[in-house]
Amino acid sequence: MSSDRIIFSRPFRARQELANLEAVLNSDHSHGDGAFTASATAKIKAITEAPHALLTTSCTSALEMAGLLLELGPDDEVIVPSFAFTSTATSMALRGVTCVFADIDLSTGNLDPASVAAALTPRTKAVVVIHYGGVAADMAELLALADTHGFAIIEDNAHGLGGRWRGQSLGTIGTLGTLSFHDTKNVHCGEGGALLLTDEILMARAEIIREKGTDRARFLRGAVDKYSWQDIGSSYLPSELNAAVLDAQLAEFDAIQAGRHRVWDGYASALPDWAARNDVSLMTVPDDREHTAHLYYLRTPTEARRDDLISHLGSLGISAPFHYVPLDSSPAGFKLGRTPNPCVRSAEFSGTVVRLPLWPDLSDAQVARVVEAVTAFTV
Repeated sequence: MSSDRIIFSRPFRARQELANLEAVLNSDHSHGDGAFTASATAKIKAITEAPHALLTTSCTSALEMAGLLLELGPDDEVIVPSFAFTSTATSMALRGVTCVFADIDLSTGNLDPASVAAALTPRTKAVVVIHYGGVAADMAELLALADTHGFAIIEDNAHGLGGRWRGQSLGTIGTLGTLSFHDTKNVHCGEGGALLLTDEILMARAEIIREKGTDRARFLRGAVDKYSWQDIGSSYLPSELNAAVLDAQLAEFDAIQAGRHRVWDGYASALPDWAARNDVSLMTVPDDREHTAHLYYLRTPTEARRDDLISHLGSLGISAPFHYVPLDSSPAGFKLGRTPNPCVRSAEFSGTVVRLPLWPDLSDAQVARVVEAVTAFTV
C-alpha cells in the first residue's frame, strides 16, 4: 500500500483566485463592500434562493449578528445542540443568555426535537439548529414547536451550503441562517461567513449592525447624503480580498460539489457490507433531504474500537479524525449553560464517530485506498 499520506481535508483552489486578488490589490478598494463583495453575495443568493445575504468575517460573526438582531439578553435562554462546535454556543452566550443543551438524534447527529421540547421554558427565545454534515435536521417538528411556543430558529448552516430539506434551501427555513467559508468548508476564503435573511426589517437592521452600527450601506447606495451612528454593531464586514477569493470559489460551486459527491458516493457504495459485518453505523441521508457531501462519517460500536480504527488508519497514512466534544461536558458549558436532561446520545455519537478524508480533488485511487484500509479493520 502507498506510503503517501492522505490528509483529511484540503482547501479547494479555484482558477480565478489569483486574478481576483490581483484585481483588488491593483484597485483603490481593498476594504469591504466592493465589486467582489457584490458578486459573491449575488452567487450566494442564487445558490440558496435567500432574499437577502450579507457577507461576514466568519460564521461565528454571523451567529453573533443573529443574537443581536433577536435582541437576546441575560433574561433569555437559547437551546443549542450539545454535539456542536463551540461557536454555536459561545455566540449566544456572548449576549449573556443561558445556553440550554439538548440532545441529538443518533441517525443524523442533528438536534432531536423531543429533546428540544423537553428543554423549553418560558424564557426560551431561540433554538439554534445545526445541519450536521450538510444533512438537514428534522425541520418539520422544530418548526411546529417554534409556531406553538413562539421562539426563533437560527440555522447554523456551516456545513450546508446548497443542501435542501423538502426542496427548501438550508439556511432559509428558520428565522435566520448562517454560512461558513472557513477553509475546511466546501467553499472557502480562508475565513469568512454569511448571514441569510428573509425578513426586510431584520435585513435593514443587519446592514447597520454589520457596519459598526452605522447606516454606511444606505450611504453607499445613495439613500442618505452622509452616514452616522444608528445602533449597536461591530466590524463584521470582510475585506474585498476575502470576497475576491470567495467569488472565485463560488464560480466553481458545481464542480466542487460534483467532486465531493463522487468521493462521498464512493464510500457509501463500498462500505455497507463491511459495516454490517462489524456492527458499524454509516452516515445516512433521509429521503426528503439533499445533502452537501461535507462529511462522510461512520460510527463504531464503542469508543475504544473508534480509537483503534483511527490508529489503524493513521498507521497506514490516512488521517481520519473524530469530531466535537459535547458542549454540555465542557468547562464553559458548565459555566455558561445548563443541561436539563443528560445528553447521552451526544456523548455516544461523539465517542464513536470517525470522519473519512473528503475533498473534491481526492482521486478515485485514494478513495479506494481509504476503503481498503477501513475494510481491512475488524471492529
